[in-house]
Amino acid sequence: MQPVARLISSFRDFSKALIGQFAVVLNRLTGGRLSPNAITLTSLFTHIIIAYLVAQGSLYWAAGLLLVFGLFDALDGAIARIQKTSSPRGMLLDSITDRMKEAMLYVGASYYFIAHDLPYYAVWAVAACGVSMLVSYVNAWGEAVVTTRKTEGHKINLSFRSGIMTYDVRMTIFFIGLLAGRLDVIVVLVAITSSFTALGRMRAIMQRL
Repeated sequence: MQPVARLISSFRDFSKALIGQFAVVLNRLTGGRLSPNAITLTSLFTHIIIAYLVAQGSLYWAAGLLLVFGLFDALDGAIARIQKTSSPRGMLLDSITDRMKEAMLYVGASYYFIAHDLPYYAVWAVAACGVSMLVSYVNAWGEAVVTTRKTEGHKINLSFRSGIMTYDVRMTIFFIGLLAGRLDVIVVLVAITSSFTALGRMRAIMQRL
């Protein structure tokens, strides 16, 4: 798993640097008037369209929009850092909308499976959604619990984000599934591998406590 983890880490660093440069240009073009929260909400509402396209079986169109607007997940944070407007409220909005977007995509996938007479995979889509939420839930509670101990804020924020199946990785895999037309394989893969990530994070919390 180590080579996979290194590859994912390298991809994250590259995409973060690329989005950071794009954020600088975009902020310049808009004269600094583009709000990070506006980007976050635009991404949320666009995912409603993406989920609808998934449900209707327009997987390539859904993949195209997910590729473009999925980048907004990092763009809002990059803009906030440039404008020096990062705030707990913005981070909360970003985190909540991420969970909403992921849930909408799996609802769309479930509808797609049911419409194509594949109820077995609709169950897997529900499982993938639930376990994905659990990964983030465990991380959030871990951070909340350790705040009772003397830990620096930035260290708390990164304490329990271990494991391969982070939000950006899950969305990348979902995107690949759309392109390949194999959402059935993807929902099973996400459900199983995310379970290991959630258990790994829970173990890390128990060790810290």
